Amino acid sequence: MEHPERKPRRRRKRRPQEGSPAHGGQEAVEIIPLGGMGEIGKNITAFRYRDEIFVLDGGLAFPEEGMPGVDLLIPRVDFLVEHRHQIKAWVLTHGHEDHIGGLPFLLPMVFGKESPVPIYGARLTLGLLRGKLEEFGLRPGAFNLKEISPDDRIQAGRYFTLDLFRMTHSIPDNSGVVIRTPIGTIVHTGDFKLDPTPIDGKVSHLAKVAQAGAEGVLLLIADATNAERPGYTPSEMEIAKELDRVIGRAPGRVFVTTFASHIHRIQSVIWAAEKYGRKVAMEGRSMLKFSRIALELGYLKVKDRLYTLEEVMDLPDHQVLILATGSQGQPMSVLHRLAFEGHAKMAIKPGDTVILSSSPIPGNEEAVNRVINRLYALGAYVLYPPTYRVHASGHASQEELKLILNLTTPKFFLPWHGEVRHQVNFKWLAESMSRPPEKTLIGENGAVYRLTRDTFEKAGEVPHGVLYVDGLGVGDITEEILADRRHMAEEGLVVITALADEEPVVEVVSRGFVKAGERLLGEVKRMALEALLAGIREKKPLERIRDDIYYPVKKFLKKATGRDPVILPVVIGG
Repeated sequence: MEHPERKPRRRRKRRPQEGSPAHGGQEAVEIIPLGGMGEIGKNITAFRYRDEIFVLDGGLAFPEEGMPGVDLLIPRVDFLVEHRHQIKAWVLTHGHEDHIGGLPFLLPMVFGKESPVPIYGARLTLGLLRGKLEEFGLRPGAFNLKEISPDDRIQAGRYFTLDLFRMTHSIPDNSGVVIRTPIGTIVHTGDFKLDPTPIDGKVSHLAKVAQAGAEGVLLLIADATNAERPGYTPSEMEIAKELDRVIGRAPGRVFVTTFASHIHRIQSVIWAAEKYGRKVAMEGRSMLKFSRIALELGYLKVKDRLYTLEEVMDLPDHQVLILATGSQGQPMSVLHRLAFEGHAKMAIKPGDTVILSSSPIPGNEEAVNRVINRLYALGAYVLYPPTYRVHASGHASQEELKLILNLTTPKFFLPWHGEVRHQVNFKWLAESMSRPPEKTLIGENGAVYRLTRDTFEKAGEVPHGVLYVDGLGVGDITEEILADRRHMAEEGLVVITALADEEPVVEVVSRGFVKAGERLLGEVKRMALEALLAGIREKKPLERIRDDIYYPVKKFLKKATGRDPVILPVVIGG
């Protein structure tokens, strides 16, 4: 009972923070892409309602030509690190590098050495992830990996119910997700194409998509990769028939390169090789790793066994087929080394057939063309798309995209997984439908998209960007360091080592600069020695002597050669 003289205290209402779901009067889901928008690769998206988050995927991208010394690109996940206590689940749609390749870096950043949060993935996806974690010295058992089927239901915290649905793609166990939230349903297609005759016989389960559409879809997030392509993406079975045809007609050895994770394509090649009496050898670390895991888990079938390169080298040419890495013209890949005669065990010879069962990722066209031209020069028959139908995309073309739009008839739309041109073309395609979305946004990494029952808008930004990975680790390379590397690659490097001792000595070395003759380097050496002697005589600090060398030499070389190399003076005290 209250004291008769004491008035009851009025409880103050907490004012919702700006950007919170309650701000603006309506409950909201926030969709926060940290990678994968306006680009190919680095796919990772956070979904938040109130104080709970689930994360979809965690991919990487490969460096572009102007990124010397960079091995991989991963998304910045400062937002997830800051809100790690809100994460209730991490869900993986499939096992491609652009969807799980960043996890050995991202999981320790967010959770440390072990994850209290369940990480859900299908059998093959988790098999590939376990291999990656072990490769990086991490213990898979510490990361709470939960195996699911591509059609399971997941409860992510109190607010998100996730109904996965199988979608055909260029890797087994691929899923889209129906995301049921307190404000409405979101359909995320994942990567997909609608293949009526997939290699493994497992077609897309569109019934869940249609059911969600019948109940009402508030937001569709869909794969925009092939939004510019009319028609349908060819079935994988059509590619299998063409591979069978060209392998059956090949007179000598056959070399095939494709994405190491394209288990369906590798299976088609193995089937053709077995049909025509060829022994299959594999060469290349990623090809061996992916195939070993797929074999162990039953996703790849062979009648005989896979051979080593040494085991097939002495067989007759018509009995040999080699699956190799190098579909993107990577300098250290097997196909590149074969093309440029740098492989230690084998060389391309006239009469060999080389099949590039892949298409170049944007940015890799030049590298792939160099390899193709070199293979021709060595006398090989080179078969590649579109001249030969030996590759089909794993992504849906316009007619398949229209079907998804018709099945879902979403109120709002967010094209995803593609460069800006793909997103915009998908937006135009959606707007051409008989029942177009009320609103379509062109997504950007780091944006916070606020979805209510009635509105869909950009409501802010979180820290985002890219982290560069090289042999030294993650984050050691900054934009400034990358700019220096590009500068050195374009203009060259001149290193001047000066010893400030009783007997002063100067040495000059140039790399990637000009074909510097004795006179030019001699003049640089003379200028540096003159500055060194003056500095010793006047008892200048080593930093001043270094500057006295740097600026005159820089000016001289610019005037003498028209180039602007990186000048690196190193002054050592005696």
